Amino acid sequence: MAFVDLLEEHRNTVRACSRCFPSGDNAPVVDVPKRTRLLLVGQAPGSTEVTTRLPFTGPAGKRLMRWFEKAGLSREEIYLSALCRCFPGKAKGGGDLVPSRAMMRNCRPHLLRELDLLRPKVVAPVGGLAIKELLGITRLSEAVGETVKRDGLVYVPLPHPSGASTWLNTPENKKRLDRALAALKEQAVAWRPDREREL
Repeated sequence: MAFVDLLEEHRNTVRACSRCFPSGDNAPVVDVPKRTRLLLVGQAPGSTEVTTRLPFTGPAGKRLMRWFEKAGLSREEIYLSALCRCFPGKAKGGGDLVPSRAMMRNCRPHLLRELDLLRPKVVAPVGGLAIKELLGITRLSEAVGETVKRDGLVYVPLPHPSGASTWLNTPENKKRLDRALAALKEQAVAWRPDREREL
């Protein structure tokens, strides 16, 4: 089966998933098939994504895409994934709920399948939860701006692009983000020729 067909088959599998919501009252979100060496792993979709059925299409996604533009990358060069594929719901105090351990466990096979199909060279965990789950680093300031090489992959952690986050309010953290985007740009220059040969 062709690569794009395998990704489309995976997409259909994710969209039909009901592990976390057996009653079918949620809408799993998954990216469209694309050939790329950059896999982004976020936390979970938000309420906007439940409607669009595509990752990072809400306000946070627009901010994230502006960051990638600074790194010289287009949306078509990034496969947008997440720890969880369903919207966890709204928290009582505002904002979105953090996905439960059970949700992350249920969705893990989807992420592993994407790693197997895409065979990325670069993984960009976005936000504290994704960074902790993939790299075991609990402090954003210790991860963002650093490049981690592990198991044949290059990890470039990013903060969450939510407008509610205050982490980027300090000059030091803005510099960390700039370093991370520069690292992504450098990595893209290295793997882009491979992608162009495959298209």
